[in-house]
Amino acid sequence: MSPVPGGMLVTYVLEGDLDRVRVPETKAPGFADDLWRHTCCEAFVAVRGEPGYCEFNFSPSGEWAVYRFKRPRERQDLDAGCDREALDPHVTVCRSGDRLELDAVMRLDRLSPGCLGAHVRLGLSAVVEDRDGALSYWALRHPLDAPDFHHPEAFALELDEVRD
Repeated sequence: MSPVPGGMLVTYVLEGDLDRVRVPETKAPGFADDLWRHTCCEAFVAVRGEPGYCEFNFSPSGEWAVYRFKRPRERQDLDAGCDREALDPHVTVCRSGDRLELDAVMRLDRLSPGCLGAHVRLGLSAVVEDRDGALSYWALRHPLDAPDFHHPEAFALELDEVRD
């Protein structure tokens, strides 16, 4: 994870026998729903002390999604003035042998100006689909017996502040 003006760059690395993983085919970059139903990287971002948060989904296909939640699993519309395309995280994927690397830029300033200068909590996770269609769930922290990326305790990484 690296800072970028108005947000941050996140890098996910998947290493192993990638022939056993269903990696979505490359598509035109853009917003798409239900990416989490297949191999997908996710980032959950919350301002410390606030019940709401944002969820980013990044697919190796190049597609992406972003959602806002009032509280765990209570989705709300993005602000009426929010242009989804302005949030484009510019997903890039590099695959070489047994390694797949996905980079995405989260433009937090365009999503919620309240993130800039704030202490933020992050939940970083991934869904990996095997060649038989079974899903496995990976995260910095699984606070419950069953995976729940939306659980407040899954936001395991804290940053002092996001700068512009």
